[in-house]
Amino acid sequence: MDFDFSDDQEQLRDAVRKWVDKGYTFERRRAAVAAGGFDRAAWSELAELGLTALTVPEQHDGMGQGAIDAMVVAEELGRGIVLEPIAQSFVASSVLSHYAPAAMQSAWLPRVASGEALVVLAHQERKARYRLDVCEAKAAAAQSAHTINATKSVVPVGDRADAFIVPAQLDGKIALFLVERTASGVTTQGYVTQDGSRAAELQLVNTPATLITTDGLAALELAVDTGIAATCAEAVGVMDKAVSTTVDYMNQRKQFGVVIASFQALRHRVADMKMQLELARSMSYYASLKLGAPAAERRAAMARAKVQLGQSMRFVGQQAVQLHGGIGVTDEYIVSHYFKKLTQLEMTFGDTLHHLGEVSARMQDTAGVFA
Repeated sequence: MDFDFSDDQEQLRDAVRKWVDKGYTFERRRAAVAAGGFDRAAWSELAELGLTALTVPEQHDGMGQGAIDAMVVAEELGRGIVLEPIAQSFVASSVLSHYAPAAMQSAWLPRVASGEALVVLAHQERKARYRLDVCEAKAAAAQSAHTINATKSVVPVGDRADAFIVPAQLDGKIALFLVERTASGVTTQGYVTQDGSRAAELQLVNTPATLITTDGLAALELAVDTGIAATCAEAVGVMDKAVSTTVDYMNQRKQFGVVIASFQALRHRVADMKMQLELARSMSYYASLKLGAPAAERRAAMARAKVQLGQSMRFVGQQAVQLHGGIGVTDEYIVSHYFKKLTQLEMTFGDTLHHLGEVSARMQDTAGVFA
């Protein structure tokens, strides 16, 4: 199998990397965190690069690119631990283009592509514990539209987004709705998360909503799987940079008159970090390549990928901090921010234990079929 990237994908990688290196410095990121964890100007710059339009179909002013292109972008943004949630554009374009009525696609996808509309997934509930089939939000028909009563947690940039994709129970079945932030009954409480990005608690009280699809669970699974693939790619970028930064530090830090990179025991630890990075990279590729597979196969692939990525993120992050010593946990040094980002990504769209349970359950189901 050919795993080489096309010339267009390499050019895309180079363009995003140049923007990260020159336009999204560590100092700019720190300023964005201090200002609340989201920079609308940086979001506009991502849109100008065409990244918000990347996976939007061409008939809706997008670039019509696929999962591998999205993976390339997410990995490069991960290298810069970029705060702005480009993965949410991939999620929104995937859900709307696959499930939304034509009129809704025409109204929203061009705005997603241009970066004018930041549409985010608001699906987490406190009692769900990452399960997508657990949903207490309620929707009701109201003349020609619907209303929703719901409380959703940890919504990415929830108080700055323009609209939300919200699952809710409709006639005993999960459906998916689009809710504008300016609609009546919408209340948000924003906060800065552990890694410096922004999230919010979202409350909807008799809030007008537009139905995306009554096949809500299938659409929600696609949304989350798209997010998992992007999260895996982003984590690879973060780990790649964490490893290279650690190696650079070890080649400069001296102890007993020699650089610590010459110590065999520490070299072995770096080798283990690189092994975990490459395992994670392989599973990130696997996740992105499986996004177009049938739902059951896709879901199993995402769970497997998230388990490996979770294990790799924890190992690489911890080793990077330990090999730096005390400086590795200071806010002024970038490695601590890599560590915090990896810690948060490990819990995004389901933590390692959750997905390990998913893998185990699917293996048992398969064993039952062949018993």
